[in-house]
Amino acid sequence: MSQIEFYKYQGTGNDFVMIDNRQQQFPKNDTKLIARLCDRKFGIGADGLILLELSKLHDFTMKYYNADGNEGSMCGNGGRCLVAFAKQLKVIETDTIFDAVDGLHEAQIKDGIVSLKMKNVADVEQFSDYLFLDTGSPHHIAFVDGIQNFDVYNTGKSIRYGAPYFEKGTNVNFVEQQNENTFKIRTYERGVEDETLSCGTGATAVAIAAHHSKKTSKNNVFLETLGGTLEVSFDSDTNSYKNVFLKGKATMVFKGLFEL
Repeated sequence: MSQIEFYKYQGTGNDFVMIDNRQQQFPKNDTKLIARLCDRKFGIGADGLILLELSKLHDFTMKYYNADGNEGSMCGNGGRCLVAFAKQLKVIETDTIFDAVDGLHEAQIKDGIVSLKMKNVADVEQFSDYLFLDTGSPHHIAFVDGIQNFDVYNTGKSIRYGAPYFEKGTNVNFVEQQNENTFKIRTYERGVEDETLSCGTGATAVAIAAHHSKKTSKNNVFLETLGGTLEVSFDSDTNSYKNVFLKGKATMVFKGLFEL
């Protein structure tokens, strides 16, 4: 029976199974295996699985899979954790450029804090009761009152599968402002199909949405997730946002062997 060496990482409670796949030994088309590894009862338990692979031009390539076993869109906290994993593997030292599903990402790691450059955002759609934008993954953002007791699971699920998203779906973020540039955020994530303790692309989307809707004039925003605080900074010009950085801790939890 063969074994897989894995590492478990978390970034503000968003947790991931990390595997060094530079030798292409992991059966990444086996969606059932990936789902089993992410299962919290019968596997290791995680919000997603990430493979670190070789890149022809850059330091490494990020391959991200949702907890349901399917390849996912960009994951901000996962990207931050992968940078920490790459440092542990001595693939990088402090600064890096890597490939991901939504293009190149720059990042820096110092004292366990990872600052990850996200994609530019040129299109923010604002409706009467929500905003929508893509930060590497699609995000629906609604500002609410009483977020502490808000029914994130049921409300998020109905929006995720409803019009105009349907089967393709979207991540759904519920947000409550705390002060001038601090917001509490809770997220229902597609692919996990549940609320997660944190979502990096969601935090990024909320920071931009808060600025776009003039809830803050600051270009650095703090997002209080259930798993900890993230910081997002950006440069803005009318409707476009560039030099977008997601910053926070990325920590190894444990490592082990999983029998196939």
